[in-house]
Amino acid sequence: MKYPVIVWGTGFVGKRVIRELVDHPVFELVGVIVSDPAKEGRDAGEIAGIGPIGVTATRDAAAVLGRGAAAVAYFGPTAAYAAQNIANMSLALRAGVNVVSTAMTPLVYPPACSEDLTRELAAACAEGATSCFTTGIDPGFANDLFPMTLMGLTGRVDSVRIQEILDYSTYTGDYSPMGLGEPVETQALLEIPELLIFGWGHTIPMIADAIGVKLEKIDTIWEKWATPEPIVFPHGRVETGHTAAVRFEIRGWADGEPRIVVEHCNRITHAAAPDWPRPKMVDNDAYRVTIKGSPNIEQETAFRAFDSGDPNEAGCLANGMRAVNAIPAVVDAAPGLLSALDLPLVPGFGAMRAAAGR
Repeated sequence: MKYPVIVWGTGFVGKRVIRELVDHPVFELVGVIVSDPAKEGRDAGEIAGIGPIGVTATRDAAAVLGRGAAAVAYFGPTAAYAAQNIANMSLALRAGVNVVSTAMTPLVYPPACSEDLTRELAAACAEGATSCFTTGIDPGFANDLFPMTLMGLTGRVDSVRIQEILDYSTYTGDYSPMGLGEPVETQALLEIPELLIFGWGHTIPMIADAIGVKLEKIDTIWEKWATPEPIVFPHGRVETGHTAAVRFEIRGWADGEPRIVVEHCNRITHAAAPDWPRPKMVDNDAYRVTIKGSPNIEQETAFRAFDSGDPNEAGCLANGMRAVNAIPAVVDAAPGLLSALDLPLVPGFGAMRAAAGR
């Protein structure tokens, strides 16, 4: 059985997922929805950089949703565009098409979201008898699936720290929410605790609920590193005195201590913030889980693109394929908003095959 899939969004993630779906034995690409008028009518393979594949990109979402797809893989903009994302996802769900998404990261754990955020999507799921699963890398599998799996190997957990340690210099997305490249005195959007927790912190209550811990509070720490000299990187330049690295923590408190912590240490080039955390087991750029308890556990996961070795490209592809590979489980799930706690193991059925054209 093949699952017919629509890719909605052909940005950094969507393009890479399209490349993987062309010869996939489990998923069949039956439509591509775009928002950019310049992409209207173009072959989706050409947009993805692999040549024609016979699927034409269109802005007519309603027409594509009528093609009998099992799911939409929705790679829309960030949660800063919540109204647009919710409207698009709801359109698919009401049309009877399940949704797997990486766009609205607060929805990685719907029980932590306000009713205002989930109401329309929940109603759309009920109307279309469909399910909606949101994932990502962080927030997402790097700080829900990874740590929760490892905690299942313990007899006691004193604390868990989940770290993203990453050079953003090859990332083509928007740096501004973190304030990277801005004057150090500029307050970044995510520097506001409520927004940081909303956008990046919902895996903390997910973990707490999964292991039966009652959280006392969630708070944040934010640090900046100002470069003493200009830094030139592939997508720009950071001037002297501007922010070239940020480190933040989102901390879930229990028993009077921060015991579930998500930490980011994000740099523009590896030279920035030399005294801040680095991976211990791999060269630069990793996601690390540190569990203190019985036993103590450390895990580092490094993503590298198969051709360029770039960690950002590889991480974004893993992000998208986590969503796509979950489609069979989402199709089988009861209608509604899903989290990682609602899915079985997703091993990537069909992924081991000949590397066509590589």
